Amino acid sequence: MSVPTVISMLVTSLYNIVDTFYVGLISTQATAAVGIVFPVMSIIQACGFFFGQGSGTYISRTLGARETGSASRMAATGFFSSFLFGVLITVSGLLFLKPLSIALGSTSTILPYTIDFLRIILLGAPFLTASMTLNNQIRYQGNAFYGMFGIVSGAVLNVVLVPVFAFSLGMGIRGAAIGTVIGQVCSFIVLLLMTRHGGNLLLKFRNFSLSGGMFSEILKGGTPSLTRQALASITTLMMNVAAGTYGDAAIAGMSIVTRISFVIFSIIIGLGQGFQPLCGFNYGAGLFGRVRSGFRFCIKAGLIFLIPVCIVCFVFSASVIDILRHDSAVVEIGSAAFRWQIVTYPLALFVMISNMMLQTSGRALSANMLASCRNGICFIPMILILPHFFGLAGVEASQAASDVLTFLICIPLTVRYFKSVCGDVK
Repeated sequence: MSVPTVISMLVTSLYNIVDTFYVGLISTQATAAVGIVFPVMSIIQACGFFFGQGSGTYISRTLGARETGSASRMAATGFFSSFLFGVLITVSGLLFLKPLSIALGSTSTILPYTIDFLRIILLGAPFLTASMTLNNQIRYQGNAFYGMFGIVSGAVLNVVLVPVFAFSLGMGIRGAAIGTVIGQVCSFIVLLLMTRHGGNLLLKFRNFSLSGGMFSEILKGGTPSLTRQALASITTLMMNVAAGTYGDAAIAGMSIVTRISFVIFSIIIGLGQGFQPLCGFNYGAGLFGRVRSGFRFCIKAGLIFLIPVCIVCFVFSASVIDILRHDSAVVEIGSAAFRWQIVTYPLALFVMISNMMLQTSGRALSANMLASCRNGICFIPMILILPHFFGLAGVEASQAASDVLTFLICIPLTVRYFKSVCGDVK
């Protein structure tokens, strides 16, 4: 179940990198604008994950308990709610386009690029939220391959269309946004078709429910994902604002690091998402030993991947940044920030897998608290305090410092979970 999920996550992150590469050919300001808009895209995705994982965790547990009717009602409720919420995001964002662009950290030189890019990205919000929801629901039913096919098809189309619209048709950064949105619409259509294959639950509007119980389950299961990704958006926003003090090159450098980091960590997210259906099914069936075995496997597999990748990226960090934006100031800032983030990835791996396990097992309080740490409770003090004492170096190191603190908080939560369900932590 992890392999298709890893592929879909990796392809999604790689097309973000491709966007960054093509936009980097336009100007430093265009590169920075994409980074400025990234928190909004993350928020849109977070809403899709909220409905998708909120409904998906319930679906996996009810399927494990052989309650297919309840699972079908939840699938319809999660999907239609997600699409409607995406429409609300589009309308709200377009009404406050310029103030939102400024609030995200745009300088006067970056603002025109941000507005052009963000206006088009907002039009794709309903399709992106619904796609994220469908992908998660399909994955929680144990059919991750179908979800992968939907996500990858849109990503490949995006990679092809962005240079066509941006350069061949001379549309610049607006062309990059158009190519991205068309890819998202394509993913939505393919994923909708995939619900009719592989024994997936059929989406029928008559199964849509306004039941408080249904939305309570979505809230309980989806809030950790929403918290995790919403705070990640706030993290990026605060990073952009903090970096903006040091000029457009600093914003561009931090933006590139965010994109590259997501590519690497998408493997870990995909591994954890592959673990979630197994975790939900076995937790619902009372097979807690299999939950523990799956957790241990994910940690070992993640470390086997991360350690060599982190070593290579640490050594060649400047070369990696230079590929995406050939600007000495951007490379200097980006490579330093990249090295800081790389060294704490093994700690972030443990936190991510633990968080997903707690979320899928219905431990909403622990999962929400842990989800709030890396990009919220621990990060916000770091991004406010460290730059005050260390300047730009403090901005670059803030995420790494947050990862260390979050790891220390995660250990007792994970130990307590295994003691409660298995009686030990072996």
